[in-house]
Amino acid sequence: MIRFLCIAGPTASGKTSLSIELAKRFDGEIISADSMQVYRGIHIASAAPSEAEKQGIPHHLIEFLDLSQGYTVADYVQQAGRLIEEITSVGKLPSVVGGTGLYMDALTKGLHVVEEPTDPALRAEITERFETLGAEEMLRRLSQFDPQAAARLHPNDKRRIIRAFEIYESTGKTVTQANEESIPPMNEYDTLQIALTCKDRELLYERIDRRVDLMLENGLLQEAETTLNLPQDGGAAQAIGHKELYPYLRGELDLDTAVENLKRATRRYAKRQLTWLRRNEQLHWLYTDEDENYIETAAGWVEEWRNNL
Repeated sequence: MIRFLCIAGPTASGKTSLSIELAKRFDGEIISADSMQVYRGIHIASAAPSEAEKQGIPHHLIEFLDLSQGYTVADYVQQAGRLIEEITSVGKLPSVVGGTGLYMDALTKGLHVVEEPTDPALRAEITERFETLGAEEMLRRLSQFDPQAAARLHPNDKRRIIRAFEIYESTGKTVTQANEESIPPMNEYDTLQIALTCKDRELLYERIDRRVDLMLENGLLQEAETTLNLPQDGGAAQAIGHKELYPYLRGELDLDTAVENLKRATRRYAKRQLTWLRRNEQLHWLYTDEDENYIETAAGWVEEWRNNL
């Protein structure tokens, strides 16, 4: 059975540093599980690790797509699965690291990926409805039959909102229901899954605010300008860190307000990440504000897991 380590957690929780330390100790390579880090050109907003931060540890599925390219959960599962096998075949430990819970669930649980509906007439009708009613009203209507999806989606994510209606109106099932009812394939992996966060939520939010300030110092505004004219209905343009700054770049908001909106959006995103992760009973939780030796704790778990063949 193929084994790999999972390190999950909300943004700014310290996943990168923990994963690199464990990879150094256990001869590992890292596979990103982040839906934004796959894109080139949004290095700052996606918090992709720099070459210095990587400390020589090989990283995969980071900054390999153009901003205009689409990327699906099915793409991720196929590519990450192949990398896990390749890394294992040379005697190294794969570590899947990131904050996109859907990617990790699809990989570890065999989560069913709902096929995209293919009725052009239906899609055109729903798209026209979206343009007429607006995103907020569409999300309100979505919440009436799929509240989980409505809570998860951002109003700017036009493509996924339309897709949620397409699936429901063409199959009679919500995206959430279809995933929950699907029967996962036989699990071919043995995983140790670790989640990293702060017990005190306010400490996590302080870390998020500091990270945003550092991103701005490192050129986040200039990076956001490069995606300002991209289509705004999904993909890389939905990266938190860019879309919140667009109103400032267009002269619609002052910078302080835009930055506060960015911090608020990032805190809300972290809350959604934690809500998603809490459903996973396989996770071993680490609280960095309660365990000052959390890296040693995690290393002990990995050592025990590796020895338990």
